[in-house]
Amino acid sequence: MTFGDHPKVSVILATFNRAKLLEQAIDSVIAQSFSDWELIVVDDGSDDGSFGLLDRYLQRHGNIRYMKHRNRKAALSRNAGIQASFGRYVTFLDSDDRYLPEHLESRHALLESRPDVDLLAGGFICHGDPWVRDRHDPEKMVHINDCILCGTLFGRKELFTDIGGFRAIDYAEDSDLWERAAERHRVLKIGAPESYVYQRSKDSITGNYRGTTS
Repeated sequence: MTFGDHPKVSVILATFNRAKLLEQAIDSVIAQSFSDWELIVVDDGSDDGSFGLLDRYLQRHGNIRYMKHRNRKAALSRNAGIQASFGRYVTFLDSDDRYLPEHLESRHALLESRPDVDLLAGGFICHGDPWVRDRHDPEKMVHINDCILCGTLFGRKELFTDIGGFRAIDYAEDSDLWERAAERHRVLKIGAPESYVYQRSKDSITGNYRGTTS
């Protein structure tokens, strides 16, 4: 991608105090076999030196951009990235996860070959055997393989604009977006290729959510 061109894929990475993990996430984007991308890092007010690390990438890569605001949390941070994106397709990367080298290429090729599909999800590797709380019943546990992971969402930008992006809810905003998208657009959940590596960190929402209290 040359300066001034619009990329085919915009990757949105929302982060908060993940300086120790950001490098592996960003490096996994740079290492993609598909090169026509931009990466938008949306910093939700980090105070752990994240910008110092990111600035080194900004100096070397013209297709990496940085935005910073405070106290908007992940859903609205992702929406800010979507609004600032130039790509035909929009996708995401959580700051504690990473892509395998063929990730963007495989998703882009699939949607290019399927004009009837607007949004993909799925195709991830998960270390361990994590279970998370059900979004409708916090007392119930469901396996991560049965969930929609935000990082695996890959869709046409107009879909996200049409449904208003993510809602600012406490939990499972990715599943909420998927369900709303399915009401108005064609969505497709895939199992392969497994090219997104999900690595739940100690401060992840899925690991710490306990549900609302009355």
